[in-house]
Amino acid sequence: MEQLFDSVLIKNGTISFSAGSFLACFLVSLILGMAVACIYMYQGSYRKNFVVTLVMLPALVQVMITLVNGNLGTGVAVMGAFSLVRFRSIPGSSKDISSIFFAMAAGLAAGMGYLGIAVTVVALLGLVSIVLQKSSFGEMKQDKKLLRITIPESLDYTEVFDDLFEKYAKKWRLCQVKTSNLGSLFKLEYEIVLKDINQEKKMIDELRCRNGNLEILCSSASMGIEEVL
Repeated sequence: MEQLFDSVLIKNGTISFSAGSFLACFLVSLILGMAVACIYMYQGSYRKNFVVTLVMLPALVQVMITLVNGNLGTGVAVMGAFSLVRFRSIPGSSKDISSIFFAMAAGLAAGMGYLGIAVTVVALLGLVSIVLQKSSFGEMKQDKKLLRITIPESLDYTEVFDDLFEKYAKKWRLCQVKTSNLGSLFKLEYEIVLKDINQEKKMIDELRCRNGNLEILCSSASMGIEEVL
C-alpha cells in the first residue's frame, strides 16, 4: 500500500528521470485534467475555453515541475519568469478559482512523480466537491431577499420605505448606498425577509409608486457578489 504513494521518479533515494516515467506522469496529468474538467462541468454552467484550460493545466504544471525537479537554478529561473507575468481577465467566481487550484494540485503531485497521491486527491476532493455542491450545505435561507432600489436625490433614503417594509417584511437592513448619474440618483441595497413570499409583487408595486417608477431589483440573497478579484 505504501508503494502506491511512492514517487515513480525516485529510485533508491535518488531522482531517476527517464522517458518512460515522464510519459507516465504526463498521461496521468492529462487524465486527471479531464477528471477535474468533468467535475467542474457536472457542478453547473461552464464555458468551453475554461474547461479546455482545466484539462491542459495539470499537464502544464507537471511538465514544469518535472523539468525543475532537483535543479535549484532552473527552479529559481522559472519562478523569476513567472513573477513577470500578469493575468488580465474578468473576475472569476469562487468555483472557477477552486477548480484552478484543484487542477494545479493534481499537476504538482504528478510532476513530483507521486501518481498514486495525485489520483487519490482528485478522486476524494472531486467526490467531496460534488456532494457539497448538490447538498444544502452552506445555502442561505430562501426567504432572504436582496432588494436594490433606485431613488431620486430628492428623497431621504433613511426612512423612506420603512412603512412599506413594516407591512411586508419581517426584518430588513440597509446594506449599501451608492450615488449614480452624477449624483442625481441613489441606489439602495437592502437585505429583507418577507412575511409572505406571495406578496412580493404587491410590495414591488408599492415601492415603484414611492420611488417614481425607477429601477427596482429583487433577487435571492445568494445571488449577490460571488466573484473573486
